[in-house]
Amino acid sequence: MSLTDEVAALHAGQPDPAALVGEFRRTHVLIPTVNDTLMSAELDGIRWLYAFTDEDALSRFALSRGSEPGTEWRYVTASGARVLDVLIPACEGPAGVALDAGSEQGALFPPVAGIVPDSAAVDAPTGGSSDVAHKGEE
Repeated sequence: MSLTDEVAALHAGQPDPAALVGEFRRTHVLIPTVNDTLMSAELDGIRWLYAFTDEDALSRFALSRGSEPGTEWRYVTASGARVLDVLIPACEGPAGVALDAGSEQGALFPPVAGIVPDSAAVDAPTGGSSDVAHKGEE
């Protein structure tokens, strides 16, 4: 299935998480830019990078944000794999992807293991020893 089909399956209550992430990684997405910076928003301490499946989805997002019809929005195109493996780890702090934000068929790719590299995942094991003493240890 295509990425849009996988997202539709998610919204229909029949998600296949591995297939969804796989299709995102194989698909080129549009990432809007503002002043040569990738457009994103922060919510609850997580930076969400906006990505869109096509120009129509980006246009609907632009209109929902008050842009006049026909206003040109600049964007870059990248594979989903590059977004997850390169752009997300380069962000300061936890970051994920908001795909087709503001649409009825949007999806979130949070910064968790299996979606982003472990170095950028908020739930990845640290591999180091904890500074917190366990019960009975001093």
